[in-house]
Amino acid sequence: MRPEESWGHVNPEHCEEANSVSEKSIINLDEEDPQICRVCGDKANGYHFNVMTCEGCKGFFRRAMKRNVRLRCPFRKGTCEITRKTRRQCQACRLRKCLDSGMKKEMIMSDAAVEQRRALIKRKRKERIEAPLPEGQGLTEEQRGLIQELMDAQMKTFDTTFSHFKDFRLPAVFNSGYELPGFLQASLSEDPATWSQLMKDVIPMKISLQLRGEDGSIWNYQPPYKRDGKEIIPLLPHLADVSTYMFKGVINFAKVISYFRDLPIEDQISLLKGATFEMCLLRFNTMFNTETGTWECGRLAYCFEDPDGGFQKLLLDPLMKFHFMLKKLKLHKEEYVLMQAISLFSPDRPGVVQRNVVDQLQERFALTLKAYTECSRPYPTNRFLFLKIMAVLTELRSINAQQTQQLLRIQDTHPFATPLMQELFSSTDG
Repeated sequence: MRPEESWGHVNPEHCEEANSVSEKSIINLDEEDPQICRVCGDKANGYHFNVMTCEGCKGFFRRAMKRNVRLRCPFRKGTCEITRKTRRQCQACRLRKCLDSGMKKEMIMSDAAVEQRRALIKRKRKERIEAPLPEGQGLTEEQRGLIQELMDAQMKTFDTTFSHFKDFRLPAVFNSGYELPGFLQASLSEDPATWSQLMKDVIPMKISLQLRGEDGSIWNYQPPYKRDGKEIIPLLPHLADVSTYMFKGVINFAKVISYFRDLPIEDQISLLKGATFEMCLLRFNTMFNTETGTWECGRLAYCFEDPDGGFQKLLLDPLMKFHFMLKKLKLHKEEYVLMQAISLFSPDRPGVVQRNVVDQLQERFALTLKAYTECSRPYPTNRFLFLKIMAVLTELRSINAQQTQQLLRIQDTHPFATPLMQELFSSTDG
């Protein structure tokens, strides 16, 4: 039985790649800004001297006005076309375009005023990060604001109903004539050790999938009972699609947080590469049903099944053990988002430059989490809860490293990762 046509965008057989090579990279962290520079047409970053411009034209106008030098067009007597590619070729026409666009010389601040403003911004930012938290019970106004910002970001970027997850691939239904692709058969015969390692990596339990149609009908994907590892292969494209969908939500979550946007772009990318998988696991845990061992994701449900019908073998897997352990804590939504923030702002991620700033931010989120756990539950319910949460985050780091290595080994033998997945896992060593 295959899914009904009423399921809309879902193709049960071989859909097109849901995340093609043209997919936006996480490096384009400002991709959602639709404004363009009124001078050269490049992407603008705000109003400068009364006009929406890019950083380059802002700096050019300031320098040209301060030099007070008479510029002349060496080409077409003041009729050069100014674009992103040609803006450096004629300073006279670029300045004319600036003035024609409405940029005003009188709005340029003096060097002293600029330095004074930068010093004020730096001091305010330092005070915001380093201000001591008052002792005593309850959350401070700043902590409440911090939690609210995280909750707003979560609400905007976490589709708990998976209502927007539509263009995904489903596994082909097994039949008695199913065979491995030729290149996998070759790898099996040429390198049995590699295949053996792959089978250890692809989770020692069977993964079943259930999809509810818009008309109420249900389609089940049930892998064969025989355990030889082949049953995981048709499911890999779908798992790549759902993972990529979750990754995009986590990336957008980070981009909404003001503390994250204040960091240099290089540090933003390094933090996301290190934490995205961990943050996705935290989000997935909110949808985990411990009674059935099932992740309930809107119309989709995923289940790891023990061939013997129990959970004993499941608990031997570190990932499953983690989900049961975290769910047992019965955390609030606020505690989940604070855990995401603590994971995101980890100063020891490879490539992070401003480690001290990130470390201070992480400590601030951790102190807010500690205060929240103490004031949101009556004693002794909150006893040791904060320490248990921090222990879970430590375990999460270990699982992240293990799962990443396993995914890379699977990718080497059977490429399945989307471009976004490949980019996230491209710099996870170290």
